[in-house]
Amino acid sequence: MPLWEWVLDIVGLALLLALLYGLGLIVRRRLLARHGGTFELSYRMRTTRSGRGWLLGIGRYSGDDLEWFRIFSLSPRPRSVWHRDRLAYASRREPAGAEEVSLYGGHVVVGCTYGDDQIELAMSEASLTGFQSWLEAGPPGADWNRGRA
Repeated sequence: MPLWEWVLDIVGLALLLALLYGLGLIVRRRLLARHGGTFELSYRMRTTRSGRGWLLGIGRYSGDDLEWFRIFSLSPRPRSVWHRDRLAYASRREPAGAEEVSLYGGHVVVGCTYGDDQIELAMSEASLTGFQSWLEAGPPGADWNRGRA
């Protein structure tokens, strides 16, 4: 078999794998969104450098949990999960510097506390309204004064 046929076979296989990966991402997104409650949500995993460490993803409300899935992963499991009882809204700001190109357009950066940890999420204005409503809609007997000064 000549070399050019080997090259064509390898290129064809690479294109097929890329197509299957893209189809896998589409199917996964549809499966995650089938019960509603999903939205574009970025999470800042690494905070060592200013404006860096953002990962694009999808957020999903699942009962009292906010689940975060990486956008380009095929895993059906969430990468991070935050329970409503421990999560509190702290602040919001506009993306600055490198964040403007790292995040989805029109998103705001939301500072939250999760227990003793500080986390940053990025979401659209509409998603932020839903997020705040979800946080306030805790079950009966929840501590309504939690996180308020």
